Amino acid sequence: MRLGMLLKYKGEAGGPDMDVVLEAERLGFESVWSGESWGVDTVTPLTWVLAKTKKIKAGAGIMQMPARTPACAAMTMMTLNAMSGGRFLMGVGPSGPQVIEGWHGQAFGKPLLRTREYIEILRRALAREEPLMFEGEHYQIPYQGEGSTGLGKPLKSILHGDPTNKIYTASFSPAGLRTAGEVADGTLPIYMSPEQTGLIVDPVQEGISKAGNGKTLANFDICPYVRVAMGDDLAACRDKIRPELALYIGGMGAREKNFYNDYAKRLGYADAAREIQDAFLGGRRKDAMAAVPDALVDELCLVGSAERIKDRIQVWKEASKAGAVGAILLGGASKEAMRVIAEATA
Repeated sequence: MRLGMLLKYKGEAGGPDMDVVLEAERLGFESVWSGESWGVDTVTPLTWVLAKTKKIKAGAGIMQMPARTPACAAMTMMTLNAMSGGRFLMGVGPSGPQVIEGWHGQAFGKPLLRTREYIEILRRALAREEPLMFEGEHYQIPYQGEGSTGLGKPLKSILHGDPTNKIYTASFSPAGLRTAGEVADGTLPIYMSPEQTGLIVDPVQEGISKAGNGKTLANFDICPYVRVAMGDDLAACRDKIRPELALYIGGMGAREKNFYNDYAKRLGYADAAREIQDAFLGGRRKDAMAAVPDALVDELCLVGSAERIKDRIQVWKEASKAGAVGAILLGGASKEAMRVIAEATA
């Protein structure tokens, strides 16, 4: 089982914490991933990381698709790979309407259709088999719509890309996972249970089967985010995790449409999911956090003492051996925790 880490960079002077990244590289971690919301972008800190490392790969987890054209994303992908010796990993996703319409001022559109169109354009730009042309609902290349000059000309990238570069999505809903299986090379689920991998794997497999292009689960990369809180006080470690779980299960989406709440229910925590959501949407954040079950934290995350985390890693390793997990991407892990997990996966 491969290891990666999630980069938490908020725009502080001096750039990302390279001590942690360099320790991950020394320990043999394969990748470091950075996301974006409505502040720090994903590309700039990853460029910084690639410039200061030699082996570790740097992944966009994820680029917000409506924030940049697919041709711009392809240019970024090709440029960073050319500069780093092929160490950049592309991850794309639609983000949410609150960010896309509220911050970027772009129509949210149809996220699954946008994903299909975006990845298809990326692949065509990388392949460079012919000048780039595309006719879709979200994207038209060359553009010939309202306000066009009529001077647009199909172009090939000056830079030669690598069409074998993997493209990941940040899928989580069953429909999104099916789309990932069909059109992407991997996916980055924000949560995953190693005991109940089918909730992620089965929709991915449906998409792979639909693609019918010879792709199999064996060459599809499922890389879940796994939060880490290591320490001798188990209750305190769990409490470090609860705020995020309460936020996502309780407040990420409307009451009737919250993929994280639905996932918690499918995991077997239906009563807790409803209680967390009721409390969160009712403005009772502390009650929402208190309603997050210990068992749910333990199932999705790595918490507690070093020995406890080593034991839990064995379950993840079994999921990897079964082909359900390619890598786990550690969030919030200290350098000490990274060492413990690297030793347990060696």
